[in-house]
Amino acid sequence: MSMNSSKGFFQAYDDLWLLDGLRTPMADYCGAFSHISPTDLGIKAARAVLRRSGVPAADIDSVISGSMAPGDCHQYMLARHIGLYAGVPLTVPALNVQRICGTGFELFRQAGDQIALGYADTVLVVGTESMTRNPIAAFGHRGGFKLGAQVGFEDFLWEALTDPAPGITMPQTAENLARQYGITRAEVDKFAALSHARALDARNAGFHAGETVAVANETFTLEDYADRRILLSGALTELSQDTHPRISPPSVLATLRPLYPHGVQTGGNSCALADGAAAAIVSSGAYAMAGGHRPQARIVAAAVVGVPPEVMGIGPAPAIRLLLDRCGLGVPQIGLFEINEAQGAQVIAVERELKLDRDRLNVHGGAIALGHPLAATGVRLTITLARALDLRRQRYGVAAACIGGGQGIALLLENPRWRQLQNDGAQ
Repeated sequence: MSMNSSKGFFQAYDDLWLLDGLRTPMADYCGAFSHISPTDLGIKAARAVLRRSGVPAADIDSVISGSMAPGDCHQYMLARHIGLYAGVPLTVPALNVQRICGTGFELFRQAGDQIALGYADTVLVVGTESMTRNPIAAFGHRGGFKLGAQVGFEDFLWEALTDPAPGITMPQTAENLARQYGITRAEVDKFAALSHARALDARNAGFHAGETVAVANETFTLEDYADRRILLSGALTELSQDTHPRISPPSVLATLRPLYPHGVQTGGNSCALADGAAAAIVSSGAYAMAGGHRPQARIVAAAVVGVPPEVMGIGPAPAIRLLLDRCGLGVPQIGLFEINEAQGAQVIAVERELKLDRDRLNVHGGAIALGHPLAATGVRLTITLARALDLRRQRYGVAAACIGGGQGIALLLENPRWRQLQNDGAQ
């Protein structure tokens, strides 16, 4: 298929604003958040962003949340419980959304549609995921266990890495792209090392602290309803920063065994498994102005496309092309890109397809270093991009992700303080 295809969803928004966003730290798989339901991680992030933004929970008109894999038996009430325990009025409806790795972006897209259609003025969006709590599942035993028959329990997390349509795993789709774009193992390791180095630099500079709320042992109360709790693993009582970033030079990464013979992908240059949540408040301009809020960004437009499942990782490229073409912009006009690092080769393939400048790509580190809690990632990337545009005095930024099964999704943000920052810099 041509990466210039114009098919897909596109929606421009005239008056859509990201008021504020916060996330939890990203905790390594089987680490600090192992015992915490994604619902409770989502409640924590939601409460934190409401508190910091100054938006009263009573002003929220809609709650939209997403989580890919069930972290407990109450996944279907995820959005409702996040809203209720965050203090949103009982009368406000809630919606669960799922677009696999693009779920976090889809939350913004649907919030934009709700506001544009007049359903809401303010929307609370929450992406939350516990990779650790992916279940060991059995789908074929409702009728019982027959003597001598195979017992069909499967690791939900492991099995979900395979797309049964092409019959290959997600890392194998990155290997396909590596062959197509001539990407070497050394190039992928170099990219992974840069992701870790940038994440560590951002941590040391205090950048990540500006978008992160510490998670401590805590009880969430709601009058007339059961309490909910956060309990960290082991003796830990608080987690305030991401746990996965580490010094990872290419020479060390080069010693890791490839996932497939003669392949370029390893455990060290693929996204880290992590648990975490991110929340944001999206509003109309009228609400932002009436409340005296200073939005972090204007959400200009969103695009979603489909691509062949066997090269699903290239999805951001046509999504970004559709987004920019319909907005009358080109790659050179975009100051920063945040593209999810599902696999190192996958991001490099997108980089090459769009001819991106790496100095403008994932400048504060990506999912290889920070982790990829599936539904939380798109919210995190959007929050990070909005803050980075302001810090680096850039006008436009694009955040995007590939999606298992063969899709791509992208958002275009505009820095509302760009002109002021340009004027300040000229003085």
